[in-house]
Amino acid sequence: MAKGLCLIDANVPMYAVGADHPLKQPCLAILRDIAEGEIQAVADSDVLQEILHRYTAIQQRRWGIEVVREFVRVVPNVLPVNKVDLLLALDLHAQFEALQARDSVHGAVMLNNGIEMIITADRHFDVLPGLRRLDPANWR
Repeated sequence: MAKGLCLIDANVPMYAVGADHPLKQPCLAILRDIAEGEIQAVADSDVLQEILHRYTAIQQRRWGIEVVREFVRVVPNVLPVNKVDLLLALDLHAQFEALQARDSVHGAVMLNNGIEMIITADRHFDVLPGLRRLDPANWR
């Protein structure tokens, strides 16, 4: 179980609403735990953009909109991405080659807001010092 504030990555709601997958049930449980107040959770605006981008790319725009609407109902605290975050994201992106561009942004938002935990299946977050990744595969 997560202690403290956690950033929820885009893959959590996407696995939860997606096709049968080993991470589907754990991600549903994570969202249920958030909804029941057992996890303090936030997202950042780039998480929402990431979900919309993916569903739009696979010609499922309306479904993407519904997924984001439901996600922000469960996780209503959405942090903005500002210039300070983007500048730190550039530094992280230069320093840690394992990071994808959006994940550099998520890491920067977390570091700038004192958030130490992220719930995500993406292992490349493990390279960021000061952050702890909670893998949905190990939930409960």
